[in-house]
Amino acid sequence: MNIIVVGCGRVGAELAYRLSQQGHQVTVVDQEAESFENLPSDFQGRMVEGEALAQGVLLRAGVEQADGLAAVTDSDTLNAAVGHIARTVYGVPNVVARNYNWRRRALYEAFGLQVISPTSWGARRIEELLCSRGMRTIFSVGNGEVGIYELVAPEAWRGRLLRDVVPEGDCRVVALSHAGQASLPAAHSRVEAGDLLYLSATPEGIERLLWAQREDTPQAEEG
Repeated sequence: MNIIVVGCGRVGAELAYRLSQQGHQVTVVDQEAESFENLPSDFQGRMVEGEALAQGVLLRAGVEQADGLAAVTDSDTLNAAVGHIARTVYGVPNVVARNYNWRRRALYEAFGLQVISPTSWGARRIEELLCSRGMRTIFSVGNGEVGIYELVAPEAWRGRLLRDVVPEGDCRVVALSHAGQASLPAAHSRVEAGDLLYLSATPEGIERLLWAQREDTPQAEEG
């Protein structure tokens, strides 16, 4: 795919590099030449210096042939305007814009753009981790016969084998996230307190696991 990334800050540079590594044809646009220094030295895409709304800049970036465009600068006004122009003037089929200030999200919605709001998502995600009391339902399949759950590994599970804390059956670990890095764990993987376990389970299976977790948790001594 031919993809344009407008904005070469930390987000734009990371996005452009990841897309390039996947084999896409990537062009990065930024008005500051030094911003391109954020790109890794082995970045294989093109770099176009210039203000994205200036005459001819998007054309030089190849917007007429673009399959997708991401506007990820730290200016909500610029992101919304570039996204709107790319979609309505040049007919770019897939446009995504970064929302920098959540108070301006309505600006993107007025243009009907796909919006990613790291601030809102991050706050919501932190709230979930703080208030979920260890487990939350992510997705329910069918009529609720099977669900996908996120479970925070308790202190009592520290250093234990995955197969010992989540025996195979109607509750299975499909992914594990440790220090922000996700993986497909093996049964002999060790669990650390605070790891996020993603489970596929029946309601009965998850209830049994939660009961076993409570049994593993030492109770406070009565005074």
